[in-house]
Amino acid sequence: MAREKLGADAVQEALAGLEGWTLAEDGNSIQRSFTFRNFSEAFAFMTRVALAAEKLDHHPDWTNVYRTVDVTLNTHDAGGLTELDFKLARKMNAYAD
Repeated sequence: MAREKLGADAVQEALAGLEGWTLAEDGNSIQRSFTFRNFSEAFAFMTRVALAAEKLDHHPDWTNVYRTVDVTLNTHDAGGLTELDFKLARKMNAYAD
């Protein structure tokens, strides 16, 4: 998949269809917090996302504290957001449901 940085209009369009995600203050990343019933569910979510991220060769910046997983996505080598970020975000949303 192309790692071409998206323009501001494309970012806003992609973000509009992505529940729970917001544009970071810097405008170069998107972020979301996921909250689960317990640590085991949070860890299972992270494991599933890790496998998808490996297949995409695109890895999230994230932290986990007990039942909460905070995620920031951007494409470092493109200097901002690419379609890869939104593809992984959609997968994460699907896995969290």
